Amino acid sequence: MDTLSFKTVSANKATVNKEWVIVDADGQTLGRFCAKVSKLLRGKYKPNFTPHVDCGDNVIIINAEKIVLTGKKWDERVYLRYSGYPGGQVAYTPADLLKKGPDHLFRKVVKGMLPKNSLGAKLLNNLYVYAGTEHKQEAQQPKLIDINSLK
Repeated sequence: MDTLSFKTVSANKATVNKEWVIVDADGQTLGRFCAKVSKLLRGKYKPNFTPHVDCGDNVIIINAEKIVLTGKKWDERVYLRYSGYPGGQVAYTPADLLKKGPDHLFRKVVKGMLPKNSLGAKLLNNLYVYAGTEHKQEAQQPKLIDINSLK
């Protein structure tokens, strides 16, 4: 019996194949959309996924201002931040984050879905968010993918 066929191939920084992809957020639900984006960033849709290696794609989100939240979540969902000082607790809503820019809202949501370590911080740098359809990464020749076709 050939035992070489039983060896697990583990990806490393040199053998990983990173691509540039564009996903359209127009009419998508925020949480479901960001869950799929975080899987793309992590590389979970690739057959050579390795948990401790950055093997995910670089993701460009366009039409970020057209994201959808159901119900009254734009105003009633509250995120908290605390400075550590007395009276230093600040509450803000998804609508407040979207006013600052769509990048703030998407980074907040996707960051919560990535690993809480240095790898998660590096993966978040592979996310690019734009309010309209124009983006700066034309030179990388990204391919447009349908996020609804992914599980």
